[in-house]
Amino acid sequence: MRAPDLAETTPQYKKAELIMVSRATQLKERALLLLFFLCAIVAVLGVVLIFAFVSVKAVPLFNEIGFKNFITGTNWSVAKEQFGVVPFIVGSVVVTIGALAIGAPLAILTALFLSEVAGPKARAVIRPAVELLAGIPSVVYGFFGVTVVAPIVGRLFGGAGFGPLTAWIVLSIMIVPTISMLSEDALDSIPMGIREASFAMGATPWQTIYKVVLPAAKIGIIDAAILGMGRAIGETMAVLMIVGNAPQMFKGLTQPISTLTSQIVLGMGYSSGAFRTALFGMAALLFLISMALVLIVRLLSRGDGEA
Repeated sequence: MRAPDLAETTPQYKKAELIMVSRATQLKERALLLLFFLCAIVAVLGVVLIFAFVSVKAVPLFNEIGFKNFITGTNWSVAKEQFGVVPFIVGSVVVTIGALAIGAPLAILTALFLSEVAGPKARAVIRPAVELLAGIPSVVYGFFGVTVVAPIVGRLFGGAGFGPLTAWIVLSIMIVPTISMLSEDALDSIPMGIREASFAMGATPWQTIYKVVLPAAKIGIIDAAILGMGRAIGETMAVLMIVGNAPQMFKGLTQPISTLTSQIVLGMGYSSGAFRTALFGMAALLFLISMALVLIVRLLSRGDGEA
């Protein structure tokens, strides 16, 4: 086989090869590039337009009572036109943190089992089951919470069983697929040579998992947990059915509360005037929280890439 001449490896030679491509092929490639660019622009414009829409709708309320009073007020009364969203922010934070505290360890351990421990047969059964959880509609989770979880919580702790504790249990199950699948991807991305080096040093499989593999995949697992948190804080239908929907501050694990998402769904159907603009303000606030979570993931991922 003839070795390429020096001239054939120069940029001028490669440019000559590109010129040999037909005009029709060049036009098709440019059209595809334009199509990809337009798709990316549409995605960006969609995000910008949604945020602009909800923000513009909320401006009248901010001009009337002030953005600071809106996000720091503790009283919510439609009749008195008092729209303080602190109880809903607290409710969303309580529900999200509790669900993450239960669901994240369960999901990470599931990912570790599938990636490091399970055999092909066990993996073939468990992975589809975990993925199936992601496809179950939210309303089905809500019915499960209302008919199964809430009565058990009520019998154990008193009351009707609706409140943060019930929401924690249901949401923790809902976020398992998101965190588990992303964590498994992070674990699978660790080169096998790292594990083999650990075994060569005399480490056991368990020592390799928690002293080598987990630290190496730490950033990816944290990203997965933050995205799971975004799923929990943005969940609407299931939370609406099991949280109790009382516009009050958090008073206990079995006392009804309300969240930003559930309050928006409850009020949007019959809202008008200042009440409607307050709901749009809550939607804008939720959008900002979601953006902050995505930004955190991006910063962590960038730091991992630089490292």
